[in-house]
Amino acid sequence: MPGEFYIEGKAAKVSLKGLEDSLARIETKVDGVKSQTDKLAGETPGEGSTTADWQSVESDVVLIGIVGIRNKIHDLTLSIRNLVGSQITVRLYKTINGIEQEVYKQNFDAAIDPPGLPVINGSWAMHGILRVTLQSNDVADNGKAVDYDYMLEAI
Repeated sequence: MPGEFYIEGKAAKVSLKGLEDSLARIETKVDGVKSQTDKLAGETPGEGSTTADWQSVESDVVLIGIVGIRNKIHDLTLSIRNLVGSQITVRLYKTINGIEQEVYKQNFDAAIDPPGLPVINGSWAMHGILRVTLQSNDVADNGKAVDYDYMLEAI
């Protein structure tokens, strides 16, 4: 009979149903592990450029993430190669208990600091939007492009 076999030296029939069920459970667990390890490759890198009047007011460079979607951000690099201000202020904002809060602020000098700024260099878990802004103290920076590059991993 299909799905049954006899063990040599015994007259008892043994069903393969239990073995098939166990294999199905193992396959489900393997699929789960594969799903998690596939995430380690990361999402498609985010990159682009934003042009704004940086000196007039603090302006958004990029919004990273989606509300309710969990990610780890491993890298966020901004390029100030087109700017000349002596006080370039980068700020990060994150929603905490429903209210957007400033969570990072640092000043850079376009003449002294490197053109590529590693704003986040490590892992930071997030489940909403990370808003990245920039402001310059030099009117000559208005209308200039600020490049960005970031890497996310779904969790």
